[in-house]
Amino acid sequence: MSRSRESSSPGFIGVITLLFIALTSLFLLIGGAYLLSLGGSAYYVVTGVVLLAVTWLLYRRSPTALVLYALVLVGTAIWSLWESGPDFWALAPRSGVLVVFGVWLLLLVSWRLEAPRKLGVQSLVGALVIWAGVLVYAGFNDPQTVNGTLASSTGSLAANANGIDNADWPAYGRTQEGTRYAPLQQITPDNVKNLQVAWTFRTGDMKGPNDPVEITNEVTPIKIGNLLYLCSPHQKLFALDAQSGTLKWTFDPKLKADPSFQHVTCRGVSYVDLTANAAADAAAPASDAAASAAAASAPQAAASDAAASAAQAAAPASDVTTTAAAPVTGACSRRIYLPVNDGHLYALDALTGERCAGFANNGDLDLQHAMPVTTPGMYEPTSPPIITSKVIIVAGAVEDNFSNREPSGVIRGFDVRTGQLLWAFDPGAKDPNHIPGPGEHYTWNSPNSWAPAAYDAKLDIVYLPMGVRTPDIWGGDRTPEMERYASGLLALHASTGKLAWFYQTAHHDLWDMDMPSQPTLADITTKDGKTVPVVYGPAKTGNLFVLDRRTGETVVPAPELPVPQGAAPGDRTSPTQPFSELTFRPKNLLTDKDMWGATMYDQLVCRVMFHKLRYEGTFTPPSLQGTLVFPGNLGMFEWGGIALDTDRQIAIANPIALPFVSRLIPRGPGNPIEPEPGAKGSGTESGIQPQYGVPYGVTLNPFLSPFGLPCKQPAWGYIAGIDLKTNDIVWKKRIGTVRDSSPIPLPFKMGMPMLGGPIVTAGGVAFIGATADNFIRAFDVNNGKQLWEARLPAGGQATPMSYSINGKQYVVIAAGGHGSFGTKLGDYVIAYALPN
Repeated sequence: MSRSRESSSPGFIGVITLLFIALTSLFLLIGGAYLLSLGGSAYYVVTGVVLLAVTWLLYRRSPTALVLYALVLVGTAIWSLWESGPDFWALAPRSGVLVVFGVWLLLLVSWRLEAPRKLGVQSLVGALVIWAGVLVYAGFNDPQTVNGTLASSTGSLAANANGIDNADWPAYGRTQEGTRYAPLQQITPDNVKNLQVAWTFRTGDMKGPNDPVEITNEVTPIKIGNLLYLCSPHQKLFALDAQSGTLKWTFDPKLKADPSFQHVTCRGVSYVDLTANAAADAAAPASDAAASAAAASAPQAAASDAAASAAQAAAPASDVTTTAAAPVTGACSRRIYLPVNDGHLYALDALTGERCAGFANNGDLDLQHAMPVTTPGMYEPTSPPIITSKVIIVAGAVEDNFSNREPSGVIRGFDVRTGQLLWAFDPGAKDPNHIPGPGEHYTWNSPNSWAPAAYDAKLDIVYLPMGVRTPDIWGGDRTPEMERYASGLLALHASTGKLAWFYQTAHHDLWDMDMPSQPTLADITTKDGKTVPVVYGPAKTGNLFVLDRRTGETVVPAPELPVPQGAAPGDRTSPTQPFSELTFRPKNLLTDKDMWGATMYDQLVCRVMFHKLRYEGTFTPPSLQGTLVFPGNLGMFEWGGIALDTDRQIAIANPIALPFVSRLIPRGPGNPIEPEPGAKGSGTESGIQPQYGVPYGVTLNPFLSPFGLPCKQPAWGYIAGIDLKTNDIVWKKRIGTVRDSSPIPLPFKMGMPMLGGPIVTAGGVAFIGATADNFIRAFDVNNGKQLWEARLPAGGQATPMSYSINGKQYVVIAAGGHGSFGTKLGDYVIAYALPN
């Protein structure tokens, strides 16, 4: 009797096993039934039923339990491959729990079953072997990877293009054309593995108690001669010896940050040498003016605006001061311009750091003048301005989603020597070039340009990536003037501020799908052998718009296609949107097959969440039920832009793929339409956004599982190579690991979200930080093979740069992290070079 009772008792291990599998089966049954009722997969219900049977058979110590469990594993393998193909990171959550438990049954439970039969053990072993084979194959055959090789260079390296010494990096994108291309060849795919730290500089500028969540280290330094210039999050400016990294001088604008600031960041500074004569930059040639006038009739220009555009384009340059200025010598003949987040711009002597007394108010230009709102932090110039020999062109960020009574997004041109206002272009005004007189101010909430601009000196045209009028996620009260120059690429004559052309990339933008990065200019040879001067506009939608930079006409087709309809009450939608044929946007709509999780449990939850959201593809309108926004509000492209090798006519891009969720909140208790007295911003662009003055607030968040992981399966970030002659994406690879994002620091390369951009060198190597793990990496430009990586002491959410001094090439990156991105904060600037 005692033996019989002992054999019928499952024991502690048996109880734990039975409890685990029973709870799993119940979770799958209940959750799966709910998912099925929403139109999702029946897999979870079927698996839950079978696992209940397995639980009962295990309790009875029947070896049939192993056979049935083996069938679950085989069925799951077939279902998983049907849903996701041989994608390792898509298969892992579907198989993980079941495979681990299968091994547990095989090693610790099967010997306890009554009269174990070979069939049960063999079935389970066979099923586990099948899964092992599937995962091994998937590990070496990533369906998201594109393997190809870019064409080899056929020309020689251009020497001192645009009059810039090849050893220097004198502007944010190296040139004001925004190429991020270093014509240096010392570092190559063969020797890049030998890079080592040459010097490290620490700014001492760290997050303080009054700083917002959105404190970031996004600077790309510039280098002229022997000096390197960079700014820290609080806009402290540092001049370093470019060879040793030692400090030469510093300037502190004494920014008084506040938790309500939406940003505390500085992407870079601008440099000008006024010792040269400015005559060459006096005015655009007449032929260019005529081309600009013709551009007024380009696609997307309204008829009434076309006439105004033509008139503006044809207006004589003498409308503003355009005469050639005499050279400047002595103090402040070479200047650094520093934008500060409280709405000021400083002009400093590049050699000493002293203020330029002849510029504005002792070197301090107040950008809040004539703004309808002057609250510090509401208007923030976070990107370096464009500089010509006569004009400094300044734009800035306006706080997102606070209210409909915010500062203007006006773009202004100031005399580069004196700081005198030369022209204004207010994108929300009936007459954009009107300069407010006494008692007047610029237009409330005009669309703004927060990302860096680009400049073509030959055409004298500045290209500005435009955002949308805030609030971003509801537009029922927008006027035609507010829509006219929103979310697109704006081309202005730099000397006069007159319109050259405008191309809109998102009509009636309700998703914050602005143009988020510096445009890139290049002369490209097309398939038919013609050379065309183009501008590349990376959009948050993943589209790369390619336009003739003289006229704004598309070079790569971007047809208008139907998009989902049905805006929130009081709003409207555009029936179509432009979709470039050069794009990284998803080819297919997301389905619940694309939902992900660390385990089958949170993957099931993500599937349920997905089906409860409104989603009909790109440009699904915001809703009260919650809308899945993909590409997300963060965008597939962000402020890092692309890097372009102008000699080879190839580009390196780093698109990301992270869905967001927006949910409109109707006005009511706790959600007033007008702000309380003294109300301030949230200090972040995510979470609850009040949108005062319109019928809805909104919540904006990444689409995450209960474990805080993205609900869309990886990859979430890529690096890619593009042939610009054919507009083909030749190679594409995942980039980044979960080492700094998971509880256990495992270096799984899943493809991580990024903030920051790549650079490319004539040596055939591309460099990038940006990823949510703390690394800088080097890739072979030809095929995308990773060649080198270095561990950073903090997040590398910045775009690197490269220069040469005394014949030695350096690669420099700011490693200071990003507050809202969640990477480790720091104050490091690190230079890498080959050993002597």
